[in-house]
Amino acid sequence: MIGTAPVFSGIKILGVIAGFFACVAAIYIVSGQKGNPEIVAPRVPEASVEDKGAQINKITRAMATGAMTAFVIKPERKPVPDLLFQDAQGKHRSLSQWRGQVVLLNLWATWCGPCRSEMPSLATLQRRFGSNDFEVVAVSVDKGGAKVAAPFLQETKASELRLYVDPTAKSIEMLTALGLPATVLIDRQGREIGRLLGPADWTSAEAYRLVNLAINEGQPGS
Repeated sequence: MIGTAPVFSGIKILGVIAGFFACVAAIYIVSGQKGNPEIVAPRVPEASVEDKGAQINKITRAMATGAMTAFVIKPERKPVPDLLFQDAQGKHRSLSQWRGQVVLLNLWATWCGPCRSEMPSLATLQRRFGSNDFEVVAVSVDKGGAKVAAPFLQETKASELRLYVDPTAKSIEMLTALGLPATVLIDRQGREIGRLLGPADWTSAEAYRLVNLAINEGQPGS
């Protein structure tokens, strides 16, 4: 027993020394990780300027407020049917000719009372935003065609709107419009952003904001 005491003492001393160096190594590793954030948590790339711009300019359901409360924004944009109609000169036109522009398509008729009240605000919207980027395409579905539609635009002080007519009224069926006026906002790719059934004040701040966002959609810094 007496001869084994130095052996046990030596083992204890070696254990203490080993434990000391183990603690030092652990402290070194931990401190090294703290000084290197890539080891602790990989850096997540920040959103690019383009991504941030797209998020800012995204049209959401939250924008259907005020005068645009009845505007139904589509959760999934689908292509709008390629409507066929005529211009003031009787030339055949198709909706696809406006591809690359934002379009506010409006179906109306002279016998539609709400259309009469809405027409001046559509003309004002065209006057404010009309350009190579945007146009209000107001299509009359009167059977009488341009003969009855043209005087109506003058009478309602909506001469800023170009005359388009669809005497067949097939546009109503193709858009599955349940009444008049019916308005559809279309993006540059020819897809439906949303629609509004019935008259609206297109000179309202909410309408201007919606149209402006559609025009500048996806463009950062706008």
